[in-house]
Amino acid sequence: MSITQQYLLDSYRAAQHDERTPPAPGQQDWQVIREVRDYGRFRAVVEGRPAQGRIRAALARIARAGSAGRGSVSRGSVARTPRPHH
Repeated sequence: MSITQQYLLDSYRAAQHDERTPPAPGQQDWQVIREVRDYGRFRAVVEGRPAQGRIRAALARIARAGSAGRGSVSRGSVARTPRPHH
């Protein structure tokens, strides 16, 4: 059963029992996302970590580690064979 079918069934049952209909699926998704974000920030403050910029800092660390793992030769310092002069 899909989420839409479940919603329609719940709405039908609510109408039969003179109850309020449940909220439509997806109606409160952004509110849930905001609450999860706020809870993560709250936990960071309680644990003494910075509340903002944590994801960007983590991605920057991963990017730096990934570029350092490619080897000691950078793109600009590739050894090339000299061309013969004519």
